[in-house]
Amino acid sequence: MTHAYTPGLRLSEKLQIRKSRNLPLPGDVIVKKGDTVKSDDIVARTNLPGKVHSVNVVNRLAILPTDLRKNMLKKEGDSVVKDEPIAETSPFIKMFKSICLSPITGIIESISDITGQVLLREPPKPVQITAYVDGKVVETIEKEGVVIETSATFIQGIFGIGGETTGELQIIVNSPDDIVKPDDINETHRGKIIAGGSIIYSDAIKKAIDTGVKGIVVGGIRDKEINELLGYDLGVAITGSEDINITIIITEGFGQIGMAQKTFDMLKKREGSVASINGATQIRAGVVRPEIIIPYDDEETSGKSDKNESTADEESAGISIGDQVRIIRNPNFGVLGKVKDLPSELQTIETEAMARVLEVEFPDGQTAIVPRANIEAIEE
Repeated sequence: MTHAYTPGLRLSEKLQIRKSRNLPLPGDVIVKKGDTVKSDDIVARTNLPGKVHSVNVVNRLAILPTDLRKNMLKKEGDSVVKDEPIAETSPFIKMFKSICLSPITGIIESISDITGQVLLREPPKPVQITAYVDGKVVETIEKEGVVIETSATFIQGIFGIGGETTGELQIIVNSPDDIVKPDDINETHRGKIIAGGSIIYSDAIKKAIDTGVKGIVVGGIRDKEINELLGYDLGVAITGSEDINITIIITEGFGQIGMAQKTFDMLKKREGSVASINGATQIRAGVVRPEIIIPYDDEETSGKSDKNESTADEESAGISIGDQVRIIRNPNFGVLGKVKDLPSELQTIETEAMARVLEVEFPDGQTAIVPRANIEAIEE
């Protein structure tokens, strides 16, 4: 059978997902294998070393490095508070005494009678890793983290900004082609993830942030809205670390593009469930896509065996005739269709370049020849 290998966009009503939750530095794992966890449960924690400050004490006291230790009021390991004296001279005339104050609250890490420098370190910063999704701990890695497994609806987006967040999913429009307006957002959406529609503009985004909405899932957005929200041009970058108090996931692309009907229907079906979303996006090597994970609870999964249930760890086998794809370049940008044919020979495209192509059939029955580089697979 003819296959073509192309980037895939995953869209699955029920998928077995494993999420690794790892600490940035060795620390303590506080759950054990077999534990059931909720998305906001802490599963591991550690302390990040505080920032180091160097103080040239000998210059401030006008002494020699060899005299540093006898003028120190503190020794290695001692705690200090900001503006507390850490060293001073003892002149015969007290009015000529020099004092060196601590610039921070922390500890004395080292004293060098060679360079005359004293290193102070700020207090460590605690870091806690949450489960992010409701599920079961299937693996623990000592001092590093855990692996959590869950059965969930899984939807990948095209682009996103903002990091991980969780909240109850709420559909706020009637159809996937509706524009999300400020009037669609109200106080009942506080702490929730709102979804649906073809585009959202700055006024509605501001209303969502002011209301306390945790996340927005929408078909399209203009780069103007993103730049206004961030205060700078994003450019080509890795997203997900923006400090904007909201996470936004775009499912289709830039501009006003109706959310794919299948995506809208999946979200509508899971309305009222707790969703975990992450806007992190990387479009270069090591592609990272924004994601929407809506776990099933125990009652929804117990006693049921879904023969079609797949796992997020499965590798794509490429696309075949009959597979669903999305066009990701003009013309027909954002349109879904099915692969009708996969010609093996190179063909001349509009740019007069020779490229591998495929024939896509759209829902209205029309077909188009599209370069394989201009489509992405919809993996179900």
